[in-house]
Amino acid sequence: MSNDELPDDWPGQVQRELRRFAEARDWPRYHTPRNLILALVGEVGELAELYQWDPPEPPPMDRVAEEVADVLIYLLRFADVAGVDVAESVAAKIARNEQRFPPIEDRPA
Repeated sequence: MSNDELPDDWPGQVQRELRRFAEARDWPRYHTPRNLILALVGEVGELAELYQWDPPEPPPMDRVAEEVADVLIYLLRFADVAGVDVAESVAAKIARNEQRFPPIEDRPA
């Protein structure tokens, strides 16, 4: 599925699937906001490690993709447990940034 084919509520759909997955394994008791945010930080560290010290060759794309997926999974799971509507909060943040950072051609000289 290409990005153009993603449904508008893809974050919510992924969150529901992750919730179902966790519930089937009795993991919600471990999925506290604190535990999920610490796991997220760990995964961001693993992604950063691929680029640490400016390696001469880019890391293998399959490793990068795997770590990006881990980061997104933990972020979406955290947002679900914390009660954050990801699509709504991202749209609101983009709108605020549009106001804070106008396009270059719109800036005063």
